[in-house]
Amino acid sequence: MQARGPFAPQFSELPDRLPLFPLGGALLLPGGRLPLNIFEPRYLAMVRDAIAAPHRLIGMIQPDATKDGLYQIGCAGRVSEFAEQDDGRIVITLTGLVRFQLLESQELEDGYLQGLVSWHDFSADLSQDNSAIDRPHLMRVLHDYFDAKGYKADWDQLESCEDERLVTSLAMICPFDEAEKQAMLEAPSLAERAQLLTAILEMSVHQEFEKGPSTH
Repeated sequence: MQARGPFAPQFSELPDRLPLFPLGGALLLPGGRLPLNIFEPRYLAMVRDAIAAPHRLIGMIQPDATKDGLYQIGCAGRVSEFAEQDDGRIVITLTGLVRFQLLESQELEDGYLQGLVSWHDFSADLSQDNSAIDRPHLMRVLHDYFDAKGYKADWDQLESCEDERLVTSLAMICPFDEAEKQAMLEAPSLAERAQLLTAILEMSVHQEFEKGPSTH
């Protein structure tokens, strides 16, 4: 199995506590890359603390509106790129490494949340997932989805993507709702995530069809 990269920590090196960045609608998956524009003082402090830590980890997690709290499952990403801006912002890129279960959280003095986490169920995330997907079906549905939404795509580039990168990128960039994104995060394997992604795309195409002719 191929590791996530030369800077990815070993499973035994993962910390028990992790800075948390709650952000609705923002999905980070193992192997994905998520650009973020950081400007709030508490999150600037969080990023600076993360950059100073051994593996530069930040836990992305979605607020759960149904429970007035956070979802239990998030994904830790490594700060793989960062740039300080003249206006005080920090622009970072998180590279997704491994999911975690949130056990409890607390607010630190700087105002951001720190979570006590368990990695127990997700050790396989640190290696690339090569499980088989029904790629022809996914691509057919994706064509229908882009047509229904009026989106443009570089189909040559999409066709050339390896399976994990294709599924991960689509799951992260498509405008799905928070519950759908959370469901894809919690899917146990690439194959199951691809099945769920295909089902969500098919449902969206059906809903667009029911609306009538596209106005794009």
